[in-house]
Amino acid sequence: MTDFERFAAEIRHLHAALLALRPVADAVGVAPPTEQEWFELLERKLIAQLDLPPVLVVAVVGGTNIGKSVLFNQLAGEEASASSPLAAGTRHPVCLAPASLLDESSTSDANADHGATSRNTAGDPPLFASVPRWPPVLARLFEPFELHRWRAATDPLDETPENRLFWRGGCHLPERLLLLDAPDIDSDVEVNWDRARAIRQSADVLLAVLTQQKYNDAAVKRFFRAAAEADKPVIVVFNQVDLSADFEYWPRWLDTFSRETGVEPEAVFVAPHDRRAADRLELPLYGVGTDGKQPIGEPADLRGELALLQFDAIKIRTFRGALRRVLDGQEGVAGYLAEVRRASAEFGAAAEALSTNEMARLDWPTLPPRVLVDEIRRWWDGTRSGWSRQVHAFYRTLGRGLAWPFRAARESMAPAPPADPLDDFRRREREAILLAVGKMLDELARLAEVGNETLRPRLKRLLGGRAREELLRRVGEAHRQLPAVDDDYRRFLHAELDAWRQANPRAVWLLQSLDRAWAVARPTITVALVVSSWGVAGGLVGQAGHAAGELATELALTGGLTGGGEALVSSTSEGVRHAAARMFSRLQARYAQRRAQWLADWLERELLGEVLGQLRRGAEAPSSDAFLELVQSMERLEKSMGQ
Repeated sequence: MTDFERFAAEIRHLHAALLALRPVADAVGVAPPTEQEWFELLERKLIAQLDLPPVLVVAVVGGTNIGKSVLFNQLAGEEASASSPLAAGTRHPVCLAPASLLDESSTSDANADHGATSRNTAGDPPLFASVPRWPPVLARLFEPFELHRWRAATDPLDETPENRLFWRGGCHLPERLLLLDAPDIDSDVEVNWDRARAIRQSADVLLAVLTQQKYNDAAVKRFFRAAAEADKPVIVVFNQVDLSADFEYWPRWLDTFSRETGVEPEAVFVAPHDRRAADRLELPLYGVGTDGKQPIGEPADLRGELALLQFDAIKIRTFRGALRRVLDGQEGVAGYLAEVRRASAEFGAAAEALSTNEMARLDWPTLPPRVLVDEIRRWWDGTRSGWSRQVHAFYRTLGRGLAWPFRAARESMAPAPPADPLDDFRRREREAILLAVGKMLDELARLAEVGNETLRPRLKRLLGGRAREELLRRVGEAHRQLPAVDDDYRRFLHAELDAWRQANPRAVWLLQSLDRAWAVARPTITVALVVSSWGVAGGLVGQAGHAAGELATELALTGGLTGGGEALVSSTSEGVRHAAARMFSRLQARYAQRRAQWLADWLERELLGEVLGQLRRGAEAPSSDAFLELVQSMERLEKSMGQ
């Protein structure tokens, strides 16, 4: 594979990668770059011409009523484009091509390949039946245009919304050269600008026709400034000049034009204001040097000089110039990638603002220790042997019955019944949830105002009407039905306790010994209390005390887990105590995380739905295969350009 073949293959790969990235960019609200200069150069210049025969496209360009079509006809050697002393106003380009380019395929093949039904002039006379209606080479070179066979010099003057290009064979053109008459680049009709721009992007050489009135025109300078940025070769012709009176002025015109546009002309010619010579296609052109200061000599043969151009060198130069625009760090592929990154970052920020992590950062209330102690007691009860579990269960029930009168008496003497810790926790948790949802809705409202065009309408749909009040009501009802401890958290808690038991075998052995000893002693202690001389009241008090005491081992365990159990501390090392305390903290933290996850899942299911998924996918755009593939292709081309 030659260097050019590798170069061409990489450009095609870059183009394919850009097309593959388009759905990713669309998802984050980045418009396709189809109307940007660099992308049009990629498609209309590079991709369109990589596989074509090595032809040179020379376009005659300029403003309105400056004799542009006159020069085009003179170079063509025939009247192919209408010219008039009045402003004819070329609206559609005319292309003259060597006959060899027009005979590459049959009419039927060309029509089948390029959609003759929608893009050809219907009703061609039988005389032209053997001539291809749509030459494949021209179709590739000028893809933005509908190709129409040239019939008369007035064809380009028709006002039509379609972008038409009229073509015919040129009998006097050098081989491998295409000559175009472009629409006026300073027309009042905006569509003409687009057509002229498309011609500029496809052309290899621009023949800039200027006059005293047009060399400093803003539209003209803007057009050629873009050509200079793509390193497009430009030949300047000052038309309608007075050869003697204007001799000292056109160098100044040229200097102003070059400074304002960045164009460094390949050659400069001047043509007199001579209508008769123009009508006879004999308008003389005089070379005046690239600075415009060379004295007037013999007329030049511009068509012959075009034939002597270094076709291959110019082609490579225009390819590299177009590619530099494509790879421009501000407006080219890199700029497009930066825009996708920026939009993706907006999606990532929005997704993070609505994420579980944000919910978990709120000040969630701490689960009452009693709830955890009850769960730990259940777990410990499951570790006991069968007879021990039965003994403790029996005396736990007995103790609760005996202690009930004292609890009732204590509660009756209290000024107000103490608040249930679990009820208080549920109230505080509900307040935290409503606060979290309120903050999330505030964030949604902010994002709906500052987000991009893709994100904004999606979020505003979520916030319409009475959405806020209805959501707060529904989340409050969902929380009311949520159990304080669900099965998933209970499994986690038991797994943590099992791990703690395996990591602390000595402490567990001591606790199990205490537990078995207490189970053996309970019947004897109970009988002694019953037959003692304490009396009924004293017996009830004693029984209640021993019913509470039957939890001694369990309290030692749970006290150790909370870091405050002296029985466990006195029997085990300080390290075990600290490890147990850390585990208890983990249990509390995990509980808050689980509740936050429940809220986030509920909101995603009931409110955010697909929006959050879209935000997350949008945030991942820079790590997508299409994005990375485009970055790598761009870097390879940049490296080849630097060699």
